[in-house]
Amino acid sequence: MRDAVAGPTGSSPARRRPPIVRWCAAGILLIAVGTSCGRPPAPVPSPTPTAALTTTPPTTAPATTAAPPPVQAIPGADFTAVFQLLREAIAAHRLPGAVVQIGHSGAVVFREAFGARKLPGQPGLDGSPGPAEPMTEDTLFDLASLTKGVATATAFLQLYEQGLVRLDDPVQTYLPGFNPAADPRRARVTVRMLLTHTSGLAGDLSLDGPWGLDRPAKAEGLQRAMAAWVVFEPGDFHYSDINFILVGAIVEKLTGEPLDVYVTDHVFAPLGMTDTHYLPVTKVCGPHRVRGTAVTLGDHLPWLAGCPAGTWSTGLLPRVAPTARDGDTPGLNPDFGFLLRGTVHDPTARRMGGVTGSAGVFSTAGDLGRFAQALLDRLAGRPSTFPLTRSTAQLMTTPQQPGETNLRGLGWDIDTAHSRPRGTRFPVGSFGHAGFTGVTLWVDPGSETYVIVLANVIHQPGGPPIVKLSGDVATAAAHALGLYPD
Repeated sequence: MRDAVAGPTGSSPARRRPPIVRWCAAGILLIAVGTSCGRPPAPVPSPTPTAALTTTPPTTAPATTAAPPPVQAIPGADFTAVFQLLREAIAAHRLPGAVVQIGHSGAVVFREAFGARKLPGQPGLDGSPGPAEPMTEDTLFDLASLTKGVATATAFLQLYEQGLVRLDDPVQTYLPGFNPAADPRRARVTVRMLLTHTSGLAGDLSLDGPWGLDRPAKAEGLQRAMAAWVVFEPGDFHYSDINFILVGAIVEKLTGEPLDVYVTDHVFAPLGMTDTHYLPVTKVCGPHRVRGTAVTLGDHLPWLAGCPAGTWSTGLLPRVAPTARDGDTPGLNPDFGFLLRGTVHDPTARRMGGVTGSAGVFSTAGDLGRFAQALLDRLAGRPSTFPLTRSTAQLMTTPQQPGETNLRGLGWDIDTAHSRPRGTRFPVGSFGHAGFTGVTLWVDPGSETYVIVLANVIHQPGGPPIVKLSGDVATAAAHALGLYPD
């Protein structure tokens, strides 16, 4: 299991401006779209007091992506506390940087980039230690377990709508390899239990041995997932990545397509999420080297060329937030000790080639805002591009677990030990998810609000899980918007 898992806005510009990276007279480093030196000074020092954040000029133009909606100011809404929380966390070295986006009543009411995308002294794109890189609003983050709800559950429920799968069927109905010996305990595990983490399966696959280290081994990983022990009583809540590896396998079997292809065409494309990608090592395009199952530029420069359909360009890498150094299996892993950037951090997903139902998607705050707003619109019965019907979206985001406690939707958390990103104001009945790398999304249909916090906390050695900070941001956002007053 891998889930644990800056000043007041005043008024926001109506039109998006390019990122500003400069020092104000007050000595505040501003790294944000539409930031003005007229904002009050930060009450804490810059997180990198020894050097201003600089970045190497890009070698290529950025990829064409849909511009995020402009920020719309709400009279009386004061987000000073959100700025304060992020500034203090960065100054305390809890995380190098973050992007926060808040939506309310159909509009983006807050969006800011804070701190650094890459820490000074860490390897740059060429593999050599380099200066810090400023965080920008269009940074792509490794979503880790946010993949489960955003991609896998949404794709699976499209098949449910088509009558291709039933929630209370045993898993072995769709994946006979899950129970080849007709074990009665395994026969009790249903598809619903996979989606609500009540299957009883172990938390993750064993990483013993060399499988998937020198090259992707998706078939080996899936075989291990099918054979995973049912270590807890089916029906009891125990979070497990294996659950969603199997859900992804069901999607692939029923559609006849790789998960990344199906999800891109049927989930991301309808929503206009052009900045959201799986980045599998087998489909990289452009100058690069592959070290085991990790992509690296090394001495090559990123480029933007005419990549064939179904591939991804290394031109994305300058905008990807690096995570941690690869710590998987010293002595056997060719990539051990190297910084991961554009290669999924989750070791199981990485060994399986970068595409699983449990992890593998990279995205931006803008694109996740598109997902969240379209979902809110669909739940409210308004016109929406969300690729599920209203009744199915309600099914996905309301309690569906077999028991009465540890409330889970289908792919989404509602009220469990993992619900800290909800904060203290949003009620039970709102929903969301976290990812181990340092990302959270929380959505409250009751107030038409969502809160996105994207950070690469694991790039900061010793950085704690994001969930407490995200919960504090959600609480501050609700307070700023006047929601659920005491």
